[in-house]
Amino acid sequence: MKQLILGGARSGKSRLAEQRAVASTRRVVYVATAEAGDAEMARRIADHRQRRPAAWACAEEPLHLAARLCQLAAADTCLIVDCLTLWLSNLLYAGQAARQAEAGAAIDCPLLQGESAELIALIPQLPGELILVSNEVGWGIVPMHPVSRLFTDEQGRLNQRVAAVCEQVTLVAAGLPWRLK
Repeated sequence: MKQLILGGARSGKSRLAEQRAVASTRRVVYVATAEAGDAEMARRIADHRQRRPAAWACAEEPLHLAARLCQLAAADTCLIVDCLTLWLSNLLYAGQAARQAEAGAAIDCPLLQGESAELIALIPQLPGELILVSNEVGWGIVPMHPVSRLFTDEQGRLNQRVAAVCEQVTLVAAGLPWRLK
C-alpha cells in the first residue's frame, strides 16, 4: 500500500506513520529528509530517532528521494518518508527557486520539478509498503514573504500530486486521523 499522511505541525502525523509501519509487520526503513542545520533541528532529529524502534534502519536523503527509494524498496519492506515538507524546502534552497522568489524574479525550479516528477512516477511502481508524511500548510493566510508564498504554493501542489497516486490519504489533527481517501 502507498499512503500519504498529512497534518499540521505537531499534529501526530509522524507517530501515526510509525504506528502503521509497526502494524505492517514488515522490515521498516525510516527515510529522513531533514538536515541538522542548527541546534534546534538537531534536537528534533534526535527526538525522532529516540522514539523509533532500534531494529528500524534509517536512511537520510535530503534531495534525491526517488532514487533513494528505488534503492531501499523491497516487497518485505515498509518505507516511511518523513517528511516531504522538509524535502521540498531542501529542493527550493538547493536550486535557485528560493533566491529567485526573494529577488522577485520569475521562478524556474528544474531541480524541484525533476525530483518531484520522478517521485510521483515512482510511487505506484515501488514494491512493498510506502508511508509518506507531509505538512498541510495551506489553511492559513497567504504569506507576505515571497519565499514563503512559493513554499506554500509548491507544498500544496506536491501534496495534491502525491495524494493522487496514493491508495490511502489520512489527515491528522490533534492526534486524530481522518481518512480522506
